[in-house]
Amino acid sequence: MVRVITPARPPQPSLDGSSDGSVARAAPDPRTVPDRRAALRSGVALAAGTLAAGCSTTGVVAHPVAVSRTAVSPSANASANPSAKPAAAPAPRRFPQQPAEITHGPRDRPRVALTFHGQGDPAVAKALLGEAEKAGARVTVLAVGSWLDEHPDIARRILDGGHDLGNHTLRHLAVNAMSEADAEAEIRGCADRLRRLTGSIGTWFRPSRTPTASALVAGVARRVGYPHVLSYDVDSLDYTSPGAPAVTRQVIGGVREGSVVSMHFGYADTVAALPAVLEELGRRGLRAVTTTELLS
Repeated sequence: MVRVITPARPPQPSLDGSSDGSVARAAPDPRTVPDRRAALRSGVALAAGTLAAGCSTTGVVAHPVAVSRTAVSPSANASANPSAKPAAAPAPRRFPQQPAEITHGPRDRPRVALTFHGQGDPAVAKALLGEAEKAGARVTVLAVGSWLDEHPDIARRILDGGHDLGNHTLRHLAVNAMSEADAEAEIRGCADRLRRLTGSIGTWFRPSRTPTASALVAGVARRVGYPHVLSYDVDSLDYTSPGAPAVTRQVIGGVREGSVVSMHFGYADTVAALPAVLEELGRRGLRAVTTTELLS
């Protein structure tokens, strides 16, 4: 008689990751699971790297801690086929009731515009966009042209999320200190990249290294195709890396109906502060919208 020997079944891993073949254990107590904001802040605190400089009138460069590329992931709203050619993006519009340089929108509607200077680690940028979208917020991104050269897919990611995309010059230099020819090369250089990537020069222009444009720069921007210069009435000072609570206080302390807030991609404090900023805006009944929607 032939005996059939059946191999012993190897131990099967349980649902909790052990391999002793025991029955799956109960789900962890939710009180021991860190909330999303704490986890995000922990990731910010542990990561390291070099980030881009913010816009300031003095050109001071801060060196905050970067967010690790592995600690964040793009929003699910990002296109599944980044190589596909996107539809043409919205073009600049003239708002007849607004001045040539816009610092804020109407003060009688519960809306604000969070605007971001687009530069730095694209993983940080995508994390910020994802945080905004989770809260139902839309933002305005003023992109640096050289940043688009390095990360051309980011233009589509911004537009696919329903956000405004605009021009923050080609190399992020002190544009007000330039000759007319050099200023035009900076503004037109970024506009050309936006057009190549999106079919449009973008909806807004913001000068680099200054909150306001000189008359010369504003004139050049109009010639390139931007009817307005976009400034702001609330500066988050996030580029000084003061810590997330300080960024939140700075924004919430100055914001009101119609405000345009200046913030930056590329700074860990901004990533950590954004959920609290959006939460407080919601508590006050203020909705974060694109600058185009703010003024429409």
